[in-house]
Amino acid sequence: MQTSLLTAEGVRLSVRESGPVDAPAVVLVHGWAQSGEVWSPDPTSRSYAPDLRGHGASEITEGGYRDSASWAADLKAVLDHVGRPAVLVGWSYGGLVITDYLRAHGTAGVSGLVLVGAITELGRGRPGGATGRLVEATLAPSLSEDPGVAVPALAEFCRDQAPGLPGELVQRLLGTALRVPPRVRRDMFRRDVDSAAVLRAVDKPTLVVHGTADEVVDPAAGEYAAALIPGADLRRYDRTAHAPFLEQPERFAADLAGFVAEVSR
Repeated sequence: MQTSLLTAEGVRLSVRESGPVDAPAVVLVHGWAQSGEVWSPDPTSRSYAPDLRGHGASEITEGGYRDSASWAADLKAVLDHVGRPAVLVGWSYGGLVITDYLRAHGTAGVSGLVLVGAITELGRGRPGGATGRLVEATLAPSLSEDPGVAVPALAEFCRDQAPGLPGELVQRLLGTALRVPPRVRRDMFRRDVDSAAVLRAVDKPTLVVHGTADEVVDPAAGEYAAALIPGADLRRYDRTAHAPFLEQPERFAADLAGFVAEVSR
């Protein structure tokens, strides 16, 4: 089921909902230039997978992409729609959106956190935003207005972020990325965000999942978050790149379901 909701700022967001209505609630926050479609439905939970502003079927706003408060307000609207405490799962840039929410609202409405190949900071020298070879090779051209420059870079990024994915899936990821306007793709990286204090203040169970072969978000970024968040559980996925839930779906599904069950008791 696909739901449309309005944030406090009047931004229209699209949210995919699936799973039993009385199951534990999980909010799945996708990464840069993707959408909620990237997540597979989990029959053991009630899943809410929003499209971030400017992505997927959500509204392409004029601004807000550089503003922590706007991202926080968007995620708050989703949690208000859920109407009960939920586990927040953030992949890649989705981890930064979660820290935006925590900065503004603390852990209100949150039963647990899962960071998946995630950044929690952004800006030069920020350890929570450490990136790898693939970002260095593809990010600048992928932000171009020129399709002859941006399309090959985005194709390389979608293919190499998780080597070995089926070609059909890679092309679907590319198609999703191309729906995000270049100005949105650019503005999301025109931020300087320090989240050390935010991470230290987390008072909910947290699971950090990171592939040891991630060349998008350096594994050091996951280690940084896990070291700062009190009691965080860091699980390294060997021989796994940037998308553990796509590369090792059975293991990830089991880890997530176990975590959700534990924090929902």
